[in-house]
Amino acid sequence: MELKNKRVLVVGLGKSGMAAALFLRDKGARVTVSDSRSALALAKDIPTLLDAGIMVEAGGHGLLTFRRQDLIVVSPGVPFDTAELKQVRAFGLPIIGELELASRFLQGQIVAITGSNGKTTTTSLVGKIFADAGRDTLVGGNIGVPVIELIEKNSVGTINVLEVSSFQLETVDQFHPHIAVVLNITPDHLDRHGTFKNYAAMKTRITEQQTAADFLVLNGEDPPTQMVAAKTKAQIFWFSGRRQIKQGAFVHGESVLFIPREGAKPEPVMPVVEITLRGAHNVENVLAAVCAARLGGIESESIRTSVASFKAVEHRLEFLANVLGVEFYNDSKATNVDATKKALEAFTGCVHLILGGKDKNSDYAELSDLIRARVKTVYTIGSAAQKIERQLAGVVKIVSAGTLGTAVAKAAEAAVAGDVVLLAPACSSFDQFESYEHRGRIFKGLVKGLAAGGVAK
Repeated sequence: MELKNKRVLVVGLGKSGMAAALFLRDKGARVTVSDSRSALALAKDIPTLLDAGIMVEAGGHGLLTFRRQDLIVVSPGVPFDTAELKQVRAFGLPIIGELELASRFLQGQIVAITGSNGKTTTTSLVGKIFADAGRDTLVGGNIGVPVIELIEKNSVGTINVLEVSSFQLETVDQFHPHIAVVLNITPDHLDRHGTFKNYAAMKTRITEQQTAADFLVLNGEDPPTQMVAAKTKAQIFWFSGRRQIKQGAFVHGESVLFIPREGAKPEPVMPVVEITLRGAHNVENVLAAVCAARLGGIESESIRTSVASFKAVEHRLEFLANVLGVEFYNDSKATNVDATKKALEAFTGCVHLILGGKDKNSDYAELSDLIRARVKTVYTIGSAAQKIERQLAGVVKIVSAGTLGTAVAKAAEAAVAGDVVLLAPACSSFDQFESYEHRGRIFKGLVKGLAAGGVAK
């Protein structure tokens, strides 16, 4: 891809937008960055961009800025259907995302992992398995490290393990993973994609460029994910925590097994009891990782060692503390209803559940049965609080807390020994926090304060 002297516009100055702009400038492109936020909001980044010779448009997008380009690179957080992007598409200007741009310069093989839930845990685990086995491994994407930042450390022998989101897949064109994994597809980001059908279609794009020489790993127990099988040319491997499958990873009795090809004898990988992650959904994540690793040439014994030593990723059903018999768990990454379901399924009952944040056009009534069976009290926070309270009215006791600090204080006051206080909000964080990580860190600080003071009964 030739970039020298090309006029390139980067739309959206998030972490990946910043990385893309600097990369493009290093490649000799004439770069402009456009962001709807004010110059004051971008104050910490603007000097770096200007020093690199990159022009900055802040406080809105000018149509002429968009039309005067040879290429437009869109950051994941920018909706693809903005008025400016719609208009320049009509003029035939090429528009790609940071993932697509980076993939054209990556060397080595790409292992790409997507899904509504479990992406970060599975991506981290797959990266650990390959690295523990001595493979040159880089991990990036939606997990926090822009893919474009991996290029400098890349070589032909590198295994690039990438977490990819629906936002990133919306703008791919030639993106071609050798191993693609779709963990699950459940309603999420409907505020962005409009319908579940549109959202599922974005997830399916992970396999569009795959060939018969590639591999696609799918969840054998998730019907929307199963539908992806009809849309790929890749070799399909399945994973299931409930039954034996013809080709892939599954649980039989107390063991994880892998079948390398249809008709072959199952290979033992590890006992289920050695999986340290909590919840049935994490067993599925491990099975998906087993498939990806075996298809990448990693031996079962090495996989077993890596999985057994893998700890929960921060903000993903992360155990924080036991305060006078009350356990506190941080699942701030549970940003949709299905993720909150999976979190609740990891506990038998006596849960004090903190819900709320920025709504994503979700249906919280879907939580009713689990909440009725396992939750003592729901504490609502954020801009989605009234909707949650309305949809869960009569299901459980609800405390309108407003803020995370108030929710934690009230939950700690009400909880008794044997109870669980769980942050699994089923919402994004962008009403009161910068990110789900920010929300999780605040929660951890609040719990640390409780532990120091011994507040819970």
